[in-house]
Amino acid sequence: MPSRDLGHGTTPECDTSGPTSARSACADHGCHRVYTDSKIIAGQALARTVREGAVGKGPEPRAPRRRPTSLARWNQAGVVTFIRDQLRRYIRTGKGRCPFPVTLIVDSPSVKAASTVGRDSRGYDAGKKINGRKRHLVVNTLGLPVMITVTAGDVRDEIIARDLLWRLRLTHPQITQIWADSAYARDLLPAWTAEHLWMSMRPVQRPRGARGFVVLPRRWKVERSIGWIMNARRNCRDYERLPQHAEAHLNWAFITLMTRRLTRKGPRVNWTKQPPFQ
Repeated sequence: MPSRDLGHGTTPECDTSGPTSARSACADHGCHRVYTDSKIIAGQALARTVREGAVGKGPEPRAPRRRPTSLARWNQAGVVTFIRDQLRRYIRTGKGRCPFPVTLIVDSPSVKAASTVGRDSRGYDAGKKINGRKRHLVVNTLGLPVMITVTAGDVRDEIIARDLLWRLRLTHPQITQIWADSAYARDLLPAWTAEHLWMSMRPVQRPRGARGFVVLPRRWKVERSIGWIMNARRNCRDYERLPQHAEAHLNWAFITLMTRRLTRKGPRVNWTKQPPFQ
């Protein structure tokens, strides 16, 4: 077969004896070499899209980047959630913990939705006075994600929590207790969870007479996770037309966070210990 210039000054012949990742394939009377580096480049492009969220640099608002088609395909095939779960288990194992958590924390922040979000997947959250969507985050005690669901902003927490907890029971049968906001205590949800799912749901109440911001026990871990994903500019506002694509962006932000945590070489600061007084 005649050779073909690949644009790098070389004209390699078609070779089918190499490994599958670098094997040449003939199609339409031409040679096309497929490398695994293309997957790495696609992953880096996704991380940049989620991190920057806009074209160009600077604080001025700009049009959001176009969602890469690789993210939609990977999310539909379950690749994004698979990578997220494997990284979470690897981090837990490295800290000497069981890879499968038994205690979870759930919360549902609301974010504003852009004009690209349709009316059928957005709503008005009267409690927070936000017209947009809700992000239901379920994290473990390290703040790493276990499940993420995006719904309209007018969906009540105790209603979507039944479906969320049911899926958690099917996918993570080892879970025993869940710490949640006081909104999840309505509609007899803790009793329903204990009777049908054999899990203990414990709402965390605000102290009586507390004003302003108060650090709540156990719930601060999921609040910290929310702050982590909000560092990505693409997640500050919901631009996605489908909730599934919004979930993929949130998962990819966590994937970027966990990969950086695993690959950093500098000294790690232990924020759980108080610094010595000088």
